[in-house]
Amino acid sequence: MSNEAASGYRVRLRHSHELSGDDRDALQCFLHQAFAGDFDDSDFDHCLGGVHVFAEDDRGIVGHASVVQRSLIAGDTVLRTGYVEAVAVGQRMRRRGVGDAIMTRVDDIVVRAYALGALSATDDGRPLYLRRGWESWNGALGVLTVDGVQASPDDDQHSALILRTPSSVDLDTAQRLICDWRDGSDW
Repeated sequence: MSNEAASGYRVRLRHSHELSGDDRDALQCFLHQAFAGDFDDSDFDHCLGGVHVFAEDDRGIVGHASVVQRSLIAGDTVLRTGYVEAVAVGQRMRRRGVGDAIMTRVDDIVVRAYALGALSATDDGRPLYLRRGWESWNGALGVLTVDGVQASPDDDQHSALILRTPSSVDLDTAQRLICDWRDGSDW
């Protein structure tokens, strides 16, 4: 019996365009609660436009992550990146394998569809990703803005993680990694 079935939840994929207004409202409410209020409108906007991995039970959403496309530049190589956003598990379902079940699907999407996977990890989430083969980016981080490349804030420097794909096996994590600019947090 799968961990999903044993724990009473199911995992499914949906693209942002498939979400109704009510679905979006429910997702935003779930994420706001799961992040204990530390999740604003720009954070929600960042998780839209790609594939959502939902864990759900009879009471609604119990876990979520999304994979959106971003362009990251490593050295002088532009990489089509599956950027992972809004990874969360509801309080009542934590420590039951929901995060691993969601990330199994996310990792598969990234490896099959992108040159690189990337995300910005919280201290609480970091062990989950590292255990799954994600690795720290060791080089400097930057942001491509209308004024050129700007250094990322110091608090971003230790949160960036990558997942290698067949296209990025030889990627040097000591070089500078630059993301595209967006409203809200860069990473």
